[in-house]
Amino acid sequence: MRIKQVLHVATVASLASALTLVPAGAASADQVRDAQWPLEFFDADSVWEISEGKGVTIAVIDDGFETDHPDLKENLLEGKDFIDGGDVNPSSGENHGTAMASIIAAHGHGPEGSQGMKGLAPEAKILPIRYSLQDSLADPIRYAVDQGATVINISLGSSASDNEEKEAVEYALENDVLIVTASGNEGGSSIGYPGGYPGTLTVGATGKDGEIWGNSNHGPEVLLTAPGVEVVTAGSSTPYRKGDGTSDSSAYTSAAAGLIRSKYPDLTAGQVVNRLVKTAGLPDSAKGISLPDEKYGYGYIRPLAALTEDIPKGSKYGPLKVPESLQSPSPGSGSGGDSGSDSGAGSNNILKRLLVFVAAPLFLLLVIGLVVFATVKASRRKRRSAAVEANWGEGQRSPYGQQMPPGGLSGFPPRQQGTDRDQPSGPWRP
Repeated sequence: MRIKQVLHVATVASLASALTLVPAGAASADQVRDAQWPLEFFDADSVWEISEGKGVTIAVIDDGFETDHPDLKENLLEGKDFIDGGDVNPSSGENHGTAMASIIAAHGHGPEGSQGMKGLAPEAKILPIRYSLQDSLADPIRYAVDQGATVINISLGSSASDNEEKEAVEYALENDVLIVTASGNEGGSSIGYPGGYPGTLTVGATGKDGEIWGNSNHGPEVLLTAPGVEVVTAGSSTPYRKGDGTSDSSAYTSAAAGLIRSKYPDLTAGQVVNRLVKTAGLPDSAKGISLPDEKYGYGYIRPLAALTEDIPKGSKYGPLKVPESLQSPSPGSGSGGDSGSDSGAGSNNILKRLLVFVAAPLFLLLVIGLVVFATVKASRRKRRSAAVEANWGEGQRSPYGQQMPPGGLSGFPPRQQGTDRDQPSGPWRP
């Protein structure tokens, strides 16, 4: 049996010196908001002037969700419980799902939502999917896609792969749904799954200074990083919690993707990732490293820059590694999943069709012309041979097999017919 683990380590013993296990209320609300350092890191107030995630549904596949939490309840859809078929509310000890949902789309409470927990995409809707860590993610992923989610957050992982899960990830990408997942919290070089499946966006964790968190797993699958240290979240057994983990980094990145999908609804999942990658930042200590780096990927997310900078759309799948089932079958497309091969192969195919339609009639006309030319020339040769034979005696042969007068006859060597060859062109790349 495969057992997954959640990738967030909660610290409820000391949320902050004046915030230990406090109830959700006015006395603590401003402190909760002030303790959310990632919002300041992202300049969230400026971000929200541009996008708050309105119109976007982000699925969260996790343990239970506190549907009555005052900071979250307005943004929770009905969702589905894949454990026992009931509602998505948590059993005792299940805090992780609530925490991830709050990072993404908590709306706060009190006057104009000014108190309590606030997510990075506070107008996005959360599709809560309660899920058992022992089971396959395949059905929850397909359910999320079929329910209209455009981003799926999976802040958990397993060391074992599952073919049905892999196919579900491909199904999501085929339907233009972005799956964001966490790299893991062991500090090692093993990413695990679903982060190891092609088509997912795998995220590592950084601290307040943008430096990589020491326990953040690394590897070539990591494309981005995001805050994951001392992150305040909403909870179930306690109203608010604080902890470390790449789970939080994944959730913040899912929220950033939701902001972009709201602002630029015409972008594909891969083009959303392209915006995040092209605007990512690095701490001073990492400046000059070769990118993507196995720890930082392309750097930490900068949602404001991703929303405002002039970034070309790029290819359909952007920097995502494309599953084999979705790669273009055209020759020369390569196995690396370069999505630019889609448009290149299409252009080549159109060009080839045009060449066929234009060249075939021209070739036929050329053949007819050659036949007519050969017939006329043969007739001329026959008449000329008769004239030569009438004027000159036998015994000397012309280059054409006819008698030749003294001094020879100016003959032309046979015409050398060239061969037209198609020059195959490789895939066009932007």
